[in-house]
Amino acid sequence: MSSPENQVSPLAAPVASLWGVGEERARLLARLGIFTIEDLLLHKPRRYEDRRKFLPIRDLKLNEPATVRGTIIAAGIKRFKKGTRAMFECVFEDDSARLHCRWWQAQPWMPDWYAVGREFLLFGKLDDAKKPRTFTHPETELVEPGDDEFIHVNRIVPVHPLTEGLSARVLRSLIWRALEKHEAQIEESPVGRVTPCAPYSAITRRRAEDCAPYLNVPARANAVRMIHFPEELTDAEIARQRLALDEFVTLQFQIHSRRKKFEANATALPCAGDNRLMKPFLAQLGFKLTAAQANVLKEIRADMGGRHPMRRLLQGDVGSGKTAVAACSALMALESGFNVALMAPTEILAEQHCRNFSRWFELLGVQVELQTGSKKAEGRGQRAEAGRSPTSLSQLPSAIFIGTHALLTGGFDLPKLGLVIIDEQHKFGVAQRETLVRKGNYPHLLVMTATPIPRTLGLTLYGDLDVSTIDELPGGRGQIKTFVRTTEKLPKVFEFIREKIATGRQAYIVYPRVEVADTDKDIKAVTKEFENVQKALTPFKAGLLHGRIKSAEKEKVMAAFRANEIKALVATSLIEVGVDVPNATVMLIENAEHFGLAQLHQLRGRIGRGAHESFCILVSDAQHPEAQARLKILEDTTDGFKIAEADLKLRGPGELLGQQQSGAMKLRFGNLAEDLHLVRQARTLVGNLR
Repeated sequence: MSSPENQVSPLAAPVASLWGVGEERARLLARLGIFTIEDLLLHKPRRYEDRRKFLPIRDLKLNEPATVRGTIIAAGIKRFKKGTRAMFECVFEDDSARLHCRWWQAQPWMPDWYAVGREFLLFGKLDDAKKPRTFTHPETELVEPGDDEFIHVNRIVPVHPLTEGLSARVLRSLIWRALEKHEAQIEESPVGRVTPCAPYSAITRRRAEDCAPYLNVPARANAVRMIHFPEELTDAEIARQRLALDEFVTLQFQIHSRRKKFEANATALPCAGDNRLMKPFLAQLGFKLTAAQANVLKEIRADMGGRHPMRRLLQGDVGSGKTAVAACSALMALESGFNVALMAPTEILAEQHCRNFSRWFELLGVQVELQTGSKKAEGRGQRAEAGRSPTSLSQLPSAIFIGTHALLTGGFDLPKLGLVIIDEQHKFGVAQRETLVRKGNYPHLLVMTATPIPRTLGLTLYGDLDVSTIDELPGGRGQIKTFVRTTEKLPKVFEFIREKIATGRQAYIVYPRVEVADTDKDIKAVTKEFENVQKALTPFKAGLLHGRIKSAEKEKVMAAFRANEIKALVATSLIEVGVDVPNATVMLIENAEHFGLAQLHQLRGRIGRGAHESFCILVSDAQHPEAQARLKILEDTTDGFKIAEADLKLRGPGELLGQQQSGAMKLRFGNLAEDLHLVRQARTLVGNLR
């Protein structure tokens, strides 16, 4: 007989073990990611309907979603003379008025299902204020008198995500049935085992906003019932918070375990340095580090001289001076006799870093080498690829290698790798980060981002990293003003750009595409617009830059722009990182609605790097409220941290992070845009438990 520890939970049983779930229904549930009883119980409703009192049809208001209950008095298919298009329409009636419901693309089963005399619940909103009152494509649910009315009507009813062939009524009944049979088998989580759980009846009398994150929470089993069948609408949010807290606690356990395992296996390389390179570097830098930069360097030095290898995230707004901090960190490792690798996502950014570090380190005698897809590191990098032994390489003076993904190639190896720096870390997946780190023996790791990390993501996705923040910008920078304009204002915008160029300044003009198909006629492409820009800025010279141009040509264009020979750089978002031309003070972005909020902020960060006042002009004709809201945020603030939080709320973590970063963040109940308090409580709770 197996021990209790080895027994499988009844909730892990296949969903087909539940009465009413045959082979076909199990297949439909699988489409929703429901394979076990537990999956079914944790299938979160997408909304709720208060069916204790329905709205009379006569009281329906334009554009206000509502649920009504009515009986079909007429139904049929309307066909049109041209083509095969058909519409199914039926008329519902209650004691107050009639409601027409229409479905385009009529299906063969509809006349039988929507038969005269049948009673339905209908959820939708009026198409317009004219009579007859009409719902188009409403959600419907058949009412069968005496058939589980305590589940489907006369209560607050959950409406779950569905799939074709599976009705809301059937899915709701299955969840009710699963609760009746398995609720007592829902095991308590660590949250419930170490904190007081209030009885269900007491919880339901509280408001959701009064629900303390992990004090007097409902028991997990109660929360599962409350999320599906709440007594009041506030119960659903209380239950969601409890179940979300469980998810965040599980996530924090994983983060803590990963960090603990790493620290148990890894011994830090001594890379704190002795200041023999740092002091002359700071003396010739040309500017004084800000207090925020100095504080971050203290944290980094403590890490690089500590017992465990540094794993630190450095975040700061655009232009906050992260590169200077990275250079100082590199010098610590170099002073200690170790090599440094710096990886950037694009050749332009890698080349920019190479120029800066070469200029900074030339007088210090530090070798700076570049390794990209088109350029192999001269000297040491070539010798490494040519097969020189690690022993001979280790005898060479320490150096810094700067590159792109080319640093990850199997033929490029570095002995005595003491520090790995990854810039714009959100452009890389976790696996790529680890590939570079594995080229050494547990080197220190510093990852940097100019896109500030929203606090919930900092405590979850990057929870195994210590976080340093540069929350201060260097002095002497010009103010950036941002304006949103429509396409009809473009002539005046180009006139303004010509005026600024005439005073000696330069400009960026950005488009969302390199080329566009005929189907995207409203989206402008940089290759097509380049000639128009040249004409609009005559007599000033413009240059073209995008990802399909060969590396040598890109470098030539960028060199001409930095030398002020090219007055306007017409480009794609390729320039969002790695371009630092203080004389450029104007940024024009057309079709601005096609860029993400953080990306627009990054692009805007290319200006405002000198002492002159700068101007960012976002051109968009978008009418969608979300697009307008994004652009309004950019117009109102230049604070990257506020923008990051707003971006998370507008787009959600999946779209914001991309598949590489967000794959492990599959949460049923947690909301990374809203649940910072729960994430913090989970982190504290796990710390106390461990």
